[in-house]
Amino acid sequence: MWRWALALALALAAEPGPEARRRVQIGVRRRPEGCGVRSRRGDLLHMHYTGRLEDGSQFDSSLSRGQPFVFSLGTGQVIKGWDQGLLGMCEGEKRKLVIPPELGYGDRGAPPKIPGGAVLIFEVELLKIERRPEL
Repeated sequence: MWRWALALALALAAEPGPEARRRVQIGVRRRPEGCGVRSRRGDLLHMHYTGRLEDGSQFDSSLSRGQPFVFSLGTGQVIKGWDQGLLGMCEGEKRKLVIPPELGYGDRGAPPKIPGGAVLIFEVELLKIERRPEL
């Protein structure tokens, strides 16, 4: 009897609940040694990225344009999954972000390339952090 209860408890624990699906999954691909400055809210970040859907189809990339994407972190200029998933990065660091729809484009998507309810997968590289002076 206890084995059955243990197996059931393990199965339920392995199944991600609604809360787990609303978090960004972060995989650090490369972190440089001696990271002195980590990204924080308000920093101006210079990023290269490639965005894909779960089926592997690419919907956008800064690499193909040959220009980094520059934005202010944590100020709503990008999807919520980026504002969360890029915190604490070092210059030169590479991450893989798996972003649930709730932290991406939600049920509306971003037609025509991103359907509603899409999980977004980004390979990102932080090229430069510009820290704004504190007031």
